[in-house]
Amino acid sequence: MFLKNIKFAYKTRRAWFYTATSRTKARFARTTLGSFWLGLSNLLSIATLGLVYGTVFKVEDLKSYFIYLGVGLILWNSISSSISNSPYLFSHNSSNIRNMNLNALFYTLEEWAFQIQTFFQSFILVFFVLSFLDRSVLLNFIFASWIPLLNFVIFLYWFPLLICLICVRFTDLAQLVPILLQLVFLISPILYRKESLGNLSWITNFNFIFKILDPLRLSIINGYVFYGNAFFILLINIIGLLFSFWYLEQEGKKLPFLV
Repeated sequence: MFLKNIKFAYKTRRAWFYTATSRTKARFARTTLGSFWLGLSNLLSIATLGLVYGTVFKVEDLKSYFIYLGVGLILWNSISSSISNSPYLFSHNSSNIRNMNLNALFYTLEEWAFQIQTFFQSFILVFFVLSFLDRSVLLNFIFASWIPLLNFVIFLYWFPLLICLICVRFTDLAQLVPILLQLVFLISPILYRKESLGNLSWITNFNFIFKILDPLRLSIINGYVFYGNAFFILLINIIGLLFSFWYLEQEGKKLPFLV
């Protein structure tokens, strides 16, 4: 089953990547700056939140805080967007699912490619600006972030897919997804450092989304990777990928009746 899905993904790679790219282009079709707006909007958010929370938390080193906040927000926005859009993935493609004999895996790959494209389009501009604040960020990203980045990319596929399949079966849960995402964001050290949680820092040990985000941010900012932890998360990601493939296989034939 796993190899079958990988073969399908490889054979249809041009199709689902093209449709994802078309969605990206259509998103900013009538604008002058195009997808450049993704990076600009994130830079504006980082600048505003950095000034506000830097003052609230009385941050002494604003430069390092801006880098910490910038990388964290970019990663969180991609995770949040992937998860928040996932409950409606198959319902948005319901007419195609009912009328076309196409493997449902195609729509998940298209959405994943769209989210990856959106991430890099916004990340590049922000990363370029942050590199002026600290040039080591660029070197850290090139030489130290490969395994955490791989974990991040795999997670952006299987976890939203799992949420999607659960919400197709139990539609009421789709209403809880944005609420839970907001709660996870508030308890995750993204706007603030982990030390600010004090005695509540143990919460992060059970925050799986933060466990994906933080190693990548740490590798980009400090160039340090906990390889034992990184490979353990990679193992969890592989198990999650296998399970999501299996679950999609079980639900695939029922999708025309559920969406």
